[in-house]
Amino acid sequence: MSIVGCQHLQSYKKTSKNKNTFKWIHAVFVVNSTSKSLKTKLCNSRCRVCKKRGPFLHACLECVFFGCHKHIREHAKSQKHSMSMDLTYGQMHCNQCHDYIYDSEIDAIANDNKMKSKTCKKRLFEIDTWNPTSDERDYLRSKTKKICITPDSTIGLRGLLNLGQTCFMNCIVQALMHTPLLRDYFLTEEHNCKGMSGRCLVCEVSKLFQEFYNGTRVPLALHELLHLIWTHARHLAGYEQQDAHEFFIATLDVLHQHCLETMPDLKPVNVGKNSRCPCIIDQIFTGGLQSDVVCQKCNGVSTTIDPISDFSLDLGPVTVGGRPPTSLVDCLERFTRAEHLGENSKIMCSNCQSKQESTKQLTMNTLPIVISFHLKRFQHMNEVKTHTKSKQKSLISSQMEKKISTTISFPEMLDMTPFMSRSKTDSPFPSDNRYSLFAVINHIGNSINVGHYTAYVRQLQDYWYKCDDHVITRATLKEVLDSEGYLLFYHKHVLDYD
Repeated sequence: MSIVGCQHLQSYKKTSKNKNTFKWIHAVFVVNSTSKSLKTKLCNSRCRVCKKRGPFLHACLECVFFGCHKHIREHAKSQKHSMSMDLTYGQMHCNQCHDYIYDSEIDAIANDNKMKSKTCKKRLFEIDTWNPTSDERDYLRSKTKKICITPDSTIGLRGLLNLGQTCFMNCIVQALMHTPLLRDYFLTEEHNCKGMSGRCLVCEVSKLFQEFYNGTRVPLALHELLHLIWTHARHLAGYEQQDAHEFFIATLDVLHQHCLETMPDLKPVNVGKNSRCPCIIDQIFTGGLQSDVVCQKCNGVSTTIDPISDFSLDLGPVTVGGRPPTSLVDCLERFTRAEHLGENSKIMCSNCQSKQESTKQLTMNTLPIVISFHLKRFQHMNEVKTHTKSKQKSLISSQMEKKISTTISFPEMLDMTPFMSRSKTDSPFPSDNRYSLFAVINHIGNSINVGHYTAYVRQLQDYWYKCDDHVITRATLKEVLDSEGYLLFYHKHVLDYD
């Protein structure tokens, strides 16, 4: 690839005014180098023809024209203008060459703008090339063995021994061990514990990550982890089968508490309504759930935002005889659907100063990096029996448990945009709210306290494995998507940074 661009760009650069035009547009619309840049960008970043804001919005560098991917081409052809710039990444496009082009001088101007930007992380651009010495070259020639994760690799795959109906714990641990950002955090040894040895669950999880990713094949026994959970979540203590979802929520809660207790420098930061604990657990698993209660008389809206670390989704029909959901999207649509609270659930309206009927709607205000979905397959129902003794009849009420084994389809890639508090059209710039499936936990059996749990986990992008306690076998994506599904784990496809 040439470092001097095309001939048309060279002709464009001969005039210093043209280079200044590129520098100014890049500074304002790409890196927002001044406090007024964002306002200018918001007001002007739309196609002059179709009025849409992105994607692929370009600025003509030879006149004052902003256009989408289609209309910038039409403009360049009709006006015979060659150069335009993509306003997302600052790339130069030559209409005569019909391609994006690179030029070292233009790149230097762009990097200078980035370095002057207040929000720029300069360390991302202060990277020097490495020129190895002769000794280093000789060493590299003698060390040619590469570590690669292939379909036959065991790195990141460890079976877990069943300690007596502990499959519920094993499958949750498998899901956590294959959570990409959590793995990166613990493998870089970011946790600096200042607590008592042997009592910190975060330290135990950190040790497990080291064990999982050292390439060893021998199955692990999680007796220390189980003891810590029993100590700090006593409702899970005992040798009977437990609910995997309940264990997952308790584990996140204990990890969160131990992060705060053993890392005193980790102080919660309160910034408005959307503040979150800075611990790694909340940063990955916690989002913001928005509740909007609308008064039916004056249309006044009362909004609250609460933290949420998992979604428990109903599977039964909304009404008697109604159609139950058949997909994860159906469940989410029901979860975020406006609900009429009715006569018996009137709320005090601050505008009307009286109790009024209202509607309530739940939506996502902020999305977590990892979303976990709990499909509520277990329902408790009251069973009434007639008991006869000494010619006297009495009614005895008992709890019955029913498992909903309805097939709920779920996708490999999930877009959460329709369930956000603000839709994609409300935002001046489109955001990527797609999520990739990386773990699925299934329950085999008819009761929450009887049965067996297994897990499917994704290793890298393409390899899926079934984890059945100490047995690890290859699986296909079709097997994963055709499974019943009890807990579903999705990781954000593209990470956003503030």
